[in-house]
Amino acid sequence: MDEIKLVVIVGPTSVGKTALSIDLAKRFDGEVISADSRQIYCYMDIGTAKATPEQRAAVPHHLIDVVDPDQKLTLAHYKRLASHAIHDIWERGGLPMLVGGTGLYVRALLEGWTIPEVPPNRELRRRLKERVERVGAEVLHERLQEVDPGAAESIDANNVRRVIRALEVYEETGTPISELQKKKLPNYDTFKIGLTMPRPDLYERIDARVDRMIEEGLVEEVEYLLERGYDLDLPSMSAVGYPEIGRYLRDEATLDEAVSAIKTRTHRIVRQQYNWFKLSDPTIHWFDAREVPTETIAEKVRDWLTRENEPVQLDHTRDCLDRG
Repeated sequence: MDEIKLVVIVGPTSVGKTALSIDLAKRFDGEVISADSRQIYCYMDIGTAKATPEQRAAVPHHLIDVVDPDQKLTLAHYKRLASHAIHDIWERGGLPMLVGGTGLYVRALLEGWTIPEVPPNRELRRRLKERVERVGAEVLHERLQEVDPGAAESIDANNVRRVIRALEVYEETGTPISELQKKKLPNYDTFKIGLTMPRPDLYERIDARVDRMIEEGLVEEVEYLLERGYDLDLPSMSAVGYPEIGRYLRDEATLDEAVSAIKTRTHRIVRQQYNWFKLSDPTIHWFDAREVPTETIAEKVRDWLTRENEPVQLDHTRDCLDRG
């Protein structure tokens, strides 16, 4: 079977991935597959910066509005849906385009992770969370180190949710999750595009977008979700913006304080995203989103689409951008 050509667009939040994906999709008969762990939820539109209705009408989008905020979409389920969408788009003669900033989604799909199909054990999770509250996250991570050193090495102790999941898989199966997560590379010929810009410029853009979200009705969106019964304790509602506005609505913070907290937290997310998508990664073709015109990127994609077994030479002249 011939390889499926897949364009991948990654980069930090607010850098311009959506606008670029729409432009390229129009040029190359593409369809967008979201790689965003928050855009899977219905009703959460403004805070997750989904493509607008006009953009989604112009270019088909997949894996947006997949589940309600009180439902879960496991990584394994996401991977199956995304893989199906990629194959379907390609078989219909289109160009699949994976777009988003959730590194876990992107890497699981492109690296062919085999994800354990272990259903949640809510009682076990409750006990482990209570233990974290009593003795701290480090103790739980030490337990993971005992039963699954491989997972402990790759999972930060502060990422309590992933530590608990790894322990849950071990307790349920008796096998370390690191052994179950074997990789089987998919049959994709990928062209990875990374958008970046110096950190101060990106933070300025983020802050402006947060202000626009407030103007567009983020407060009203959170009010609507709460009125529908979606509690702020839901995993979906932990998405940046929602708990902060929730505190404002409960008179625990002023609106200015909530907005400032959203901006600060989003800056922190950017640093996390650069840990997933490194500027030094030789498989990603990085562009400075401030300076490089879309036409230049489109030319690279066009060259890649028309070349047979001849890799496009990556240009890392812009890797000197501020990484601070």
